[in-house]
Amino acid sequence: MPRWFNTAGPCNPDHHYMLPAMRRLPEVRRLVEQQGYFVVHAPRQVGKTTALLSFARELTSEGRYVAALVSMEAGAGFPQDTGAAEAAILSSWRLATRAQLPPNSQPPEFPEAPPGNRVATALAAWSEATDKPLVTFLDEVDALRDGVLVSVLRQLRDGHRNRPEHFPSAMALIGLRDVRDYKVSSDDGDRLATSSPFNIKVRSLTLRDFTEDEVTELYSQHTTDTGQRFEPDALALAFELTQGQPWLVNALAKVAVEELVPELSQPIRREDIERARAILIYRQETHLDSLAARLREPRIRAILEPMLAGQLLGDVPEDDRRFAVDLGLLRRSASGTLEVANPIYREILVRSLASGTRDTLPSIQPSWLKPDGRLDVEQLRDAFLAFWRQHGEPLLATAPYHEVAPHLVLMAFLHRVVNGGGTIEREYAIGRGRMDLCVRHGPDTLAIEIKVWRDRESDPLTEGLEQLDGYLQGLGLDEGWLMLFDRRSNQPSIAERTRAEQARTPSGRRVTVIRA
Repeated sequence: MPRWFNTAGPCNPDHHYMLPAMRRLPEVRRLVEQQGYFVVHAPRQVGKTTALLSFARELTSEGRYVAALVSMEAGAGFPQDTGAAEAAILSSWRLATRAQLPPNSQPPEFPEAPPGNRVATALAAWSEATDKPLVTFLDEVDALRDGVLVSVLRQLRDGHRNRPEHFPSAMALIGLRDVRDYKVSSDDGDRLATSSPFNIKVRSLTLRDFTEDEVTELYSQHTTDTGQRFEPDALALAFELTQGQPWLVNALAKVAVEELVPELSQPIRREDIERARAILIYRQETHLDSLAARLREPRIRAILEPMLAGQLLGDVPEDDRRFAVDLGLLRRSASGTLEVANPIYREILVRSLASGTRDTLPSIQPSWLKPDGRLDVEQLRDAFLAFWRQHGEPLLATAPYHEVAPHLVLMAFLHRVVNGGGTIEREYAIGRGRMDLCVRHGPDTLAIEIKVWRDRESDPLTEGLEQLDGYLQGLGLDEGWLMLFDRRSNQPSIAERTRAEQARTPSGRRVTVIRA
């Protein structure tokens, strides 16, 4: 499992909490015993490397195998030079095995071999030098590219027939993606599309996220160790926000116990988890930043843009949909529909897409605040109308996703509104035809439903009022906003058509309809 937050107080600062390493990969032991060659793929920061490193040490300590986890990443710096890539890989293996294996299980000196055969020759020599079956877990295989990747996969395939005396008895390729998605050219070029030249794999496994019970179990280790407890509402919210994504589960708790509530006599409450969430999103640390960087990739945009707009996906290849799930960006709901993996990712993705627009926004005077700091919704409406009439047209061009440009400009504006004093919660999904926003500022809550009026469609007002009715009911609110963005061809300018009007939902709730 990945490293968890360091304990506070007098405890060992290097201590970290873990769940049983292979609980989320129960099939691996059976595959090893069956001399299987298989793939383990899962998003970054979910514990693949830590789990399989721990399992390799467990196998070695049991005495039946010599097992090690070694990385292929060192070869990534030489995409066009197979020999140099192999030399770098084998050098990194030597360092890794020195730390993992006892002296009598260390690999021998790797024999000289021509480029394109050095990895296979090293694995053969290592297998022949051990008196027990060799098990190798090859991490970061998908860091390799082009001819180097194909060469390595062919060497593994060809050596497979010589196991267990002359090649590893069992092997796992570990990476972000399944073999079919390994790249054979740089950037966003072609992929292998099939498992060849590693067509010897018997299974492709993925590492699931934590369950709600496992999040509770992990957090309770901190309570046992320090006495600081997590209140039930805090535990429930931690799972709701992360959906068990291990990096988020860890990071959320780390911020809560180390920065927000360092006093161990004080419990972690729901509001502490809320504050920790806001801090993580604001910092957008490496894991979240690398996730957001994927949004410009055409394969990801083809899925996310209609999802944000509430439209149907259309003819998106199955490989691309699976790729987005493998990245951890999306998941499949219980009904099988694609959705963003968790609420924190939902926030990160939209904030990232709106960031360029947000940085382009002109200075906006906060006329929407009352003297006591509360939100004045009528003033906020007027401020948005004035802003949209003046700046809407040029700002739409700054949005990276054309289909949801109005949504992103609106959210950039709302980020200025909350500006550290509140939050924006978002709901969106394929085929719903809308996006829901919940703006929270102190004790005030504003629910906003966004609809887009496109060519060859009827006025979405009636449908929007019905949908907003259900959204307001769920939030326990009596009024809200319905934003209708008119994207039809040949319409008057934004300055001319932007206006506000009043309406009622089917159950009588008050609605401010903003046509823009």
